[in-house]
Formats: sequence, structure tokens, C-alpha cells
Amino acid sequence: MIIAETKRLLVSELSLKDAPFFLELVNSPNWLKYIGDRHLKTVKDAEDYLTNGTLKSYKNLGFGFYKLELKENNKAIGTCGLVKREQLEDIDMGFAFLETFESQGYGFEASEAILKLAKEKFHIKRLVAITLPINTKSIKLLEKLGFRYEKRVKPFEDDEELLLFAKQLDTA
Repeated sequence: MIIAETKRLLVSELSLKDAPFFLELVNSPNWLKYIGDRHLKTVKDAEDYLTNGTLKSYKNLGFGFYKLELKENNKAIGTCGLVKREQLEDIDMGFAFLETFESQGYGFEASEAILKLAKEKFHIKRLVAITLPINTKSIKLLEKLGFRYEKRVKPFEDDEELLLFAKQLDTA
């Protein structure tokens, strides 16, 4: 189901049919470097991950991560969306792209659509985003989107220190 459109992208809910694409994405070099190995090795692994994560989030919260497709050819190029992590107080926005489609403005375009949904459809007042300190591209994108650095956090068991950025959405 398409939930938003931008100039160049269709933003739609992920489904189990997207497992092959998702498997490729989570095993791409920059996902592994900046997000971490999810240990998904088969399409079945990806289906299970989607079922227990994104699809469950759609059902329970109404939102999740969304597939980003090029309008011109329906090629899936990445994901962008919202997640409620038990380790964080606020809802987290994240994005990831296949390497070929990085640094072409798709992250900004997709994130703007997600920010609009967060505010207007889901009535979220504040969003956060977390990233590794070495992920300069994500940091620049977050700042361009109006997120501001708040603090360093260690939300996960790996004890890796991340930067937490935040953005107020309820400003008039």
C-alpha cells in the first residue's frame, strides 16, 4: 500500500514479497558498517525479520519502516520510516539505501515525506534519530532535516556509543 509520494519516489508499506530486496539491503556494505549485521542470510530469514519487526509495527503502532521505490521503474532502492525502540523514549526515524542510490537526494526527499506523516497522520510531537559518530552522511542529512544533536547514548547491548539527534514536530 502506497502511503506517500514524492517527486521521484513511491513510499509504501513493506510486505513479505519484499524479503529478497530487504535481504539485499541489510547485507549491503553501508548497512553492515553503519547499522550492523542482522545475521539474515536467506529470504526466509528476511521474511521472519519483517514479520516480527516492521509488519508487527504496522499492526501495533500504525507505522514502521517503508519501502522506497523509484517512480520511473518501481525499483526498490531503500527504506525510511519510524520505529519505537524500547531502549529510546521517543520514536526513532531511520533510513537506509542500496549503495548505488546513496548521495542522490533520495534520503532527504523520503525523510521529508516521513516527517510530514509523523506530524500529520501519526501526531508525533518529537522524533529522534541515532547514528554512529563516523556516519557523517547521516549526520549531515539529519541536520539538513532540522534534527539537532542532543547527546551520546548507548541504547543497545553491544555498548556502542551513538549520537542522538532530535526534532520537535509540534511547533506552530
